[in-house]
Amino acid sequence: MSSGLWSRPTVVPLLPGPDEAREWAERELADPVYRAAEPTAFDRLARAVRDAIEALFTAPVSGDWGPWAFVVLAVLVVAAIVTGVLIWGRPRPITRERPPALALFDHDDARSADQLRADAEAAAERREWDDAVVLRFRAFARGLIERGIVDPPPGATARAFSRSVGETLPALAAPAADGAGAFDDVRYLGRAGTAETYALVTRLDEAAMASRMAATDTRAGNR
Repeated sequence: MSSGLWSRPTVVPLLPGPDEAREWAERELADPVYRAAEPTAFDRLARAVRDAIEALFTAPVSGDWGPWAFVVLAVLVVAAIVTGVLIWGRPRPITRERPPALALFDHDDARSADQLRADAEAAAERREWDDAVVLRFRAFARGLIERGIVDPPPGATARAFSRSVGETLPALAAPAADGAGAFDDVRYLGRAGTAETYALVTRLDEAAMASRMAATDTRAGNR
């Protein structure tokens, strides 16, 4: 059989039509891999800022404009800072205010010296000498703290407080030690308070107030 009788097979190229090609492209681009590779809004913003800065310093300039580019940029930065200060105000320094001392000898008490004195006198009128002695000594301590004469550390005992008083007001060193002893006797040693003990602590408190006023008068006379 002659080879001429055989016809060569026709090769039809597998090329998609326009619609099919568009469908293939959309299907390929829908792959999440392509979406993950897209730049985010932040990336586009950062790129725009970078391009703007590069254009400011690399664009061809004429005359003396080149050095002035730095001046313009500095002015813009300063203007932005001034605008922020005018709108939001100056940044406030972080300060930690010292909380007021409320603890008086293992007991938190927010009452003022005057309130403690009034409560001590009320307890004395009821002849509740234990409470009267404790409250009056606390009033003595609170009064000195309020006036800024003594600044005890947290957890200071009555005796430690009395030593601080003696360092600041030497004339009260002995009475303050006696008052601290009376306070400890009633508060911690279970000894009963008496009218005499209350009178001792009351004299101490009154002497502390008088010493403060005398010190104030002395300073005023020296001016």
